[in-house]
Amino acid sequence: MNKPNIIIVLADDMGYGDSSAYGGWIDTPAMEQMAREGLKFTDFHSSGAVCSPTRAGLLTGRYQQRAGVPKVIGANPKSADHYVGLYPSEITFPKLLKKAGYTSAIFGKWHLGYDKKFNPMHHDFDRFRGYVSGNIDYISHYDRMEVYDWWEGLEHIAEEGYTTHLITQHSVQFIKDHKDTPFCLYVAHEAVHIPLQGPDDPAIRGPEKSNFHPDDPKKTYCQMMKAMDDSLAEIMGTVRELGIEKNTLVFFFSDNGGTRQNPESNAPLRGNKGTVWEGGHRVPAIAWWPGTIAPNSVTDQLAISIDLFPSMCDLAGAPAPDNHFDGISLKSTLLGECEPGARQLFWNGLAMRDDNYKLVIDKGTPHLFDLSHDISESNDLASQQPDRVRQMCHAIDAWKRDVADGATPQKDTF
Repeated sequence: MNKPNIIIVLADDMGYGDSSAYGGWIDTPAMEQMAREGLKFTDFHSSGAVCSPTRAGLLTGRYQQRAGVPKVIGANPKSADHYVGLYPSEITFPKLLKKAGYTSAIFGKWHLGYDKKFNPMHHDFDRFRGYVSGNIDYISHYDRMEVYDWWEGLEHIAEEGYTTHLITQHSVQFIKDHKDTPFCLYVAHEAVHIPLQGPDDPAIRGPEKSNFHPDDPKKTYCQMMKAMDDSLAEIMGTVRELGIEKNTLVFFFSDNGGTRQNPESNAPLRGNKGTVWEGGHRVPAIAWWPGTIAPNSVTDQLAISIDLFPSMCDLAGAPAPDNHFDGISLKSTLLGECEPGARQLFWNGLAMRDDNYKLVIDKGTPHLFDLSHDISESNDLASQQPDRVRQMCHAIDAWKRDVADGATPQKDTF
């Protein structure tokens, strides 16, 4: 197998029930096409239920607690969590892929540290155009603290345009510029995170801010989703036009579930972003690789975003330290070969999966569900299976000790 190009497209705050590819309420023809021509995951999860943790897990292939990023990195410099970040000492996928001959870029949202010492360029990305905070004005590119947040590498850069469109433009150009050599492209969309702004709406932050509020928030949300879906179509279209589709894997997923403001976003799941119910971390995920992934494929394999880094290494032949990853390679799943067996997964908050069983500890009380029959977590089996609950509680305690042992210390500079 040649070293495939790898494109990771990450949506922000997109729920399991948003896309028509999953039977959702918003028409997303590109996502439907991607699923029709590729592999749709029905039991794929983000490693966190909020932004920064999932991104740290994606970059490292390990539970984000090991990197000292268990929660959102805040925008307010008066808060200690503003000074947390992903240290360059961490082993990240651009570092290992570079050793395998890849050129890597990230366009869009970083959210793994405000200080320049955490910048993507210090993690061996060859190119970074985007922002470092949790969200920016889609038009003016100011963050919620009214700080301008649009970067080229290590420096601010002035650039006009709708964030989703800019991320797409730079991504497409990067693909064209590197079509003849192995590349890894991380497309980190802002959509559909707040603020709710469509392409034709005015700025609400910065020197020319307005008092704009969408008359129909759901309509604006759909416009934002359409812009991201169009982006996906343009990226896949560019890959096809360049004739590199048979050597390019595109993997799309969301960093966590949808917000509680849009109950439809997570249907039929319970919970939302920020919770450890399924609605917080079961997310849409589709893999597209014409000629390698069989069309119209669907898998119910339990998978998680920390699986992507080990998968990249496996596909690219990149060297990886022994027993380093918490995630596993999904190569066999992508190739339509045998799938891994039962596994355990954990979420800070707390929750765990043991094959089809899920334990949620809510306000100190354990709740047990069999997701193979109860995806909406409505039938609590805890009182019927106390031994299983006890075993899973012990497993969670052991996991907490394990990820805390040797975790990267965060230097509190507040």
